[in-house]
Amino acid sequence: MPDFLPFRGTRYRDLPDASRVVAPPYDVIDEEDRSRLEAIDPHNAVRLILPRADPPTDPYEHAANLLQAWLTDGILAPDPEPAFYGYRMHFTDAADRPRRTIGVIGALVLPSGDGDVFGHERTLPKARSDRLALLRATRTNLDPIWGLSLARDLNAVLDTEAPPTTSAVDAAGTRHELTLITDPETLGRLRTAVASAPIVLADGHHRFETACAYRDDDPDDPGAQAVMTFVVGLDDDLLDVRAIHRLVHSAPRGLRARLGDLLNVDDAGPNTPEGVRDLTIRMTERGALGLVDRDGLALLTPAPVGSDRISRDLPAELRDVDAARFDTLVRPALGDAELSYRDDAVTVASMVDKGAADLAVLLRPVTVPQIRAAAFARLRMPEKTSYFSPKPRTGMVFRRLDD
Repeated sequence: MPDFLPFRGTRYRDLPDASRVVAPPYDVIDEEDRSRLEAIDPHNAVRLILPRADPPTDPYEHAANLLQAWLTDGILAPDPEPAFYGYRMHFTDAADRPRRTIGVIGALVLPSGDGDVFGHERTLPKARSDRLALLRATRTNLDPIWGLSLARDLNAVLDTEAPPTTSAVDAAGTRHELTLITDPETLGRLRTAVASAPIVLADGHHRFETACAYRDDDPDDPGAQAVMTFVVGLDDDLLDVRAIHRLVHSAPRGLRARLGDLLNVDDAGPNTPEGVRDLTIRMTERGALGLVDRDGLALLTPAPVGSDRISRDLPAELRDVDAARFDTLVRPALGDAELSYRDDAVTVASMVDKGAADLAVLLRPVTVPQIRAAAFARLRMPEKTSYFSPKPRTGMVFRRLDD
C-alpha cells in the first residue's frame, strides 16, 4: 500500500500572506500569466518553475542558482522538523456554489513496478523531459502532484479548522491555506490512513513519471525515493473536475463533411457566449461532443457506425469518456493538425471567432467514478482528459531532496 511520509519543507519566511509569491502549476501558465507573475514580486515561484535565462545560460541551471540565492538570502528557509502540511482551498464552483477541497501534503514514496499508485492519463514526452531537466538541476520538488486516496478515514484525521500558518488568495479569488502538522500521534494516524488504500493520480502525471525516472537514475539516492504529493479523499464533494477542450490549429477544410459517417452533425446556431453555454447543456443532456468552427456551433452525436467503432476500439470503462471518443472519432479526420488545450468553453469559442484557432471540439467533464473505474482497470485515458479545479499553488511549500 502507499507509503506517505512527513518531510522537512522549505517555505517563504515571515510571510503569512503568500499571495504575491505563489503561482499556479507550470502547465496552466500562459505567457501573459508568466509575465504578470514575474512583475508582481521578484521572488515569485514562477521564476523557479518556468525559469528564464539568456543564452548561453541554461534555464534549469538558472533556476537552481536562483533557489540557492533565495536560501542564502533568507527568503526561503527549511522548517526545523519533518511535517505533514494540511492544505485547504476555499472557492466558488462554476454553478456559483461555495466549495472547499481539503487534503494533506507529504512525501509519497515512489512505487516499484505497478504498486498502488494508479495513473489515469497518458503523458506527453516533451513535458516529461522538461520537468526531468528541472528536477535534475534543482533537486527539489517545486510543486506537489495531486493524488486521490480511497482511504475512508483520511478526512477524519485532518483538523479542518486549524488556523493556517500561511495563506494566499489567487487571481480567481480562491483562498489557499497551509497548516503545519508536527504532532507525532497525528503524523502516525495520517500515514496509516493513506497507507490503507490505493491512490489515484489526479494531476501531475508528468511530474510523477519524471520523479520515477529520476529515482531510476540512482536507486540509492534517498531523497529521490519520494515525490511531494497533495492527497485528497476521492470524494465528489471535495472535487471540482472540469472539461479540457481541444483547440485545433492548421485544420483541414470541411471537417463537418469528414465526420459525417461517424458522427451526426446537428447545427446549434451562431458562436455566441450564450450559444456556447446552451451547447454545453445540450452536450450533457445528449451525451455529445460540441463543435465550434467558422460556420458556428454544432452538436456531435455518434452515428451507428461511430457507436460500433466506440464499442470495438474502446474498453467499457472509456466508452463514455469524451477525450477517448474524440481520439477515436474525430482525431483521425484532423490529419496533421496541431492541438492545444483550454478548460473554459466560452474562451475556447472566442479564440476560434478571433482566428487564434481554426476550430475547437468541446468535451464534457470526466466524472470521479470514471476516473476510479479507469484507474482500477489500469487504463490510461488520453492526455489532458481531466482538469481539477482549483489548483494548489506552487510556493506554499517546497521539498528539497537533500533535506
